[in-house]
Amino acid sequence: MILQQLFRFSTLLRSSLSIELRRNVGFTAVVFNKTKNLDPIQKLFIDKIHEYDSKSKKAGGPVDAGPEYQKNMEDEIAKLQRLYGGGDLTKFPDFKFEEPKFDEVSK
Repeated sequence: MILQQLFRFSTLLRSSLSIELRRNVGFTAVVFNKTKNLDPIQKLFIDKIHEYDSKSKKAGGPVDAGPEYQKNMEDEIAKLQRLYGGGDLTKFPDFKFEEPKFDEVSK
């Protein structure tokens, strides 16, 4: 009887301990990966993203966009201006909200 209870307690303890260890190992793996160097594929990917970002800032728009891209962009902007009544489509619109005027009701 005591042996059965001890066995039941040990399996319960073992299962809860294994769950807790899995959680801790998963958490420490994430922390460890953030602190150590990236693997070569991740480093290459991040380097390419930074390179594209610097090139797009220098070009002032998409990288390696030729005259065909610029012509298509101008055509689409002209089409949108015709459809929606003109205006500058490259900047966010300014919204002006006025306070509503309420009439006082005399009693």
